[in-house]
Amino acid sequence: MKKMLWSVMAMVAALFVSGPSFAQDGWITIFNGKSLDGWKVGENANSFSLVDGALQVAGPRAHLFYDGPVKNHMFKNFEFRATVMTKPGSNSGIYFHTTYQEKGWPDLGYEVQVNNSHTDWIRTGSLYNVVNVKETYVKDNEWYTEYVKVEGKHITVKINDRVVVDYEEADVDKRDPDTIRRVISSGTFALQAHDPKSIVFYKQIQVRPLTE
Repeated sequence: MKKMLWSVMAMVAALFVSGPSFAQDGWITIFNGKSLDGWKVGENANSFSLVDGALQVAGPRAHLFYDGPVKNHMFKNFEFRATVMTKPGSNSGIYFHTTYQEKGWPDLGYEVQVNNSHTDWIRTGSLYNVVNVKETYVKDNEWYTEYVKVEGKHITVKINDRVVVDYEEADVDKRDPDTIRRVISSGTFALQAHDPKSIVFYKQIQVRPLTE
């Protein structure tokens, strides 16, 4: 009986250590800074590692998908935020309403750009190839907050509380063919390793589900 009790207590303790962290204001931490529990990656898994409590993204193309228990990793209306730092010349991205793929660029969902100085001119905060931001609002080597809100057909992107995208989805069928599947639906989040020369850090990754 004692053995069973200790086993149950150990399982509960493990859940609190590795599971999602719930805050009173509704924000849920989905990356604990200690492991990649709740996340799933296919090709080039070594592009993702842990450094001083942050997620380091550095290596060939790969995508790390949230696969954890919050909303069974299926989000429709939500707020998302992460603390991000780019190194010079780096490129990454935050996908939402996507689904796990073993390899390749995600077919589904929007990509919110992470890029302050890469050769690609589409900058941080853009809804990639849908609403492109040319201005650079934050610097490399500095932590900043990237925020995404989806409610109904409306998408808001903020960089350090500054709105850089305020978009109402419409006329998807009139878009370029390469963005025809970048639509509001439901799905999970994914973080992108873009290329071997890009180094980006993420921490304090949180989501707040909204009423659907």
